[in-house]
Amino acid sequence: MPTKRKKLLDTFFEKDSTAKPRTEKNNSKRPKYKGKKTPLFVLLIFIIAQLSPILFIAPTFDYFQGQGLDREAASAATSGWLIFLTMGIGFILTLIVVFRDKRFFDIWKGKKSSPVMAVVWGFLGFLLLLIGQSLAALIEMNFLGIDPGSENTASLVTIAKAVPLAIVSIVLFGPILEELVFRRVLFGSLNQTTNFFFATAVSALVFALIHFDFTHLLLYFTTGFILAFLYQKTKSIITPIIAHICLNSYVMLIQLNMDKIMEFQKQMENLQ
Repeated sequence: MPTKRKKLLDTFFEKDSTAKPRTEKNNSKRPKYKGKKTPLFVLLIFIIAQLSPILFIAPTFDYFQGQGLDREAASAATSGWLIFLTMGIGFILTLIVVFRDKRFFDIWKGKKSSPVMAVVWGFLGFLLLLIGQSLAALIEMNFLGIDPGSENTASLVTIAKAVPLAIVSIVLFGPILEELVFRRVLFGSLNQTTNFFFATAVSALVFALIHFDFTHLLLYFTTGFILAFLYQKTKSIITPIIAHICLNSYVMLIQLNMDKIMEFQKQMENLQ
C-alpha cells in the first residue's frame, strides 16, 4: 500500500529527471511526464489565487464604502475587483510557468487530434455540457428534490453587474485556469497511474467541491466528467478550454439578460 501511495504522489508532483526510468511494460501504456515540477507550480498558483482575496477584503470594502456605496454595493464591488485582479495575475503567472515547460502537455501516447478537430470538439463539447447539465438538473429536481438555480451562479451574476471586468475572469481566466488544474494537472496525472474512470471521478469530484455549491454537486460533477472525456478524446487541452469558456459565456449571457428574456416571453404570451 505505501508503494502505491508513493507512486501516485511521485507522478502528481512530477519526478525528478534523474529518477530511474520506468520499465518497458509501463512505458507501453502511456508516456510518463518527467522533469520540471510545473504541475505543482500551476496548482500552487491556483490555490493562492483562490485564497489571496481574503487578505484584501477588509481594506477594499472600506475603500468602496468610503466612496459612498452602501454595504451591499460595496460588497459586490469588492468581490468583483478582487476576482478580476487575483485571477488575472494568477492567469498570467500560470501561462508563464506553462510556456517555460515545452513538455507540460506531453502526457498522452498516440496521435493528438488536429488543431481544427480540437476546436470542433470544443464546440461539440459545449453542446454535450448543455445536455449533461440539463439531465443532471432533471435528476436533481425529480429524484433529489433540489430546486433549480445555483447560488454560486447568482452570486457571480451580481458581481458581474457591479464590476463588468469581472466577466473576463468568469468567462476567460477562470475556465482556462480550471482546465489546466483539474484536467491537465489532476486528471492528467492520475490518468497516468490509474485509469480513465478513477481519474475522471476524482478530478470531477474535486472540481465540483471547489465551487462550494454542494446542493448542485451532481451538476458540477457531470460538468467535470464531460470535460475530462473531451480531454481524453482529443488529447488536447484546447478542447475542454473551449467547451468551458462557451459554457460560462452562455450562462453569463442568459443570466445578465434574464429580465429582457422574461419581458420578451411576456410579450409573446400577450400576442398569443
